[in-house]
Amino acid sequence: MRRVVCNGLRLGLRDVTEADVPALHAVYGDAAATQHMPFAPRSPREVADLVGQAMEAARAEPRLLYVLAVVDAEHRDVIGVARLRIEPEHPHSAEIGFGLHPHQWGRGIGTDLVRLLLSFGFKQLGLHRIWGARSPSNLPAQLAMLTAGMVEEGRIRHHLRTPAGWRDSVVHSVLEDEWTER
Repeated sequence: MRRVVCNGLRLGLRDVTEADVPALHAVYGDAAATQHMPFAPRSPREVADLVGQAMEAARAEPRLLYVLAVVDAEHRDVIGVARLRIEPEHPHSAEIGFGLHPHQWGRGIGTDLVRLLLSFGFKQLGLHRIWGARSPSNLPAQLAMLTAGMVEEGRIRHHLRTPAGWRDSVVHSVLEDEWTER
C-alpha cells in the first residue's frame, strides 16, 4: 500500500487514521462546515465508519480513493479533510472535494489546499484532468478553485440530493498542461 505524504508551505496531506476521527468530526459534524455538502452533519460513529472505509480503500489495488487529513504545517493539527477519487472508467481523471474547520476560513487555506491536491494529482498520480463540483452558493470554494487555476465548466442541474432537496452543482476543472504552465 502506498502511503500519501504531500507537503506544502502551510499545509500537508496524509492518509487519515483512526486517531483523526475527533478532528475530522470537528469538520464533518459541524453545521457550518457541512452547509454546502450533500449530507447533514455526521455523528462521531459515522465519521469513524468513513475513516474505516477510507483506510480500506487505501489498501485497494489499484487505489482509486484517497481520503486525506489536511494538516497545519506549523502546529501539525488536523484542520480539514480532502478527497481525491479516480474514476475507474477514466483513470486519467479524478474528482476532488474538501472541507475545512470553520476556524480556518478566510485565510486562503482553501486555495492552498486545492493547489496541494492538484500538485498531488498531477505530480504523484500522473493524472491528466482533475475536477471538482461545488454548491452554487459556496463562493469561497469558487474563489479557491479559480485562484488555484481551475476553470469553471458549467452547471449540472439537480446533481445531488441533499437533506434540503435537490441541489445543482457548478463544475470546475484543470488539465495537466494548463496546471504545468502556471
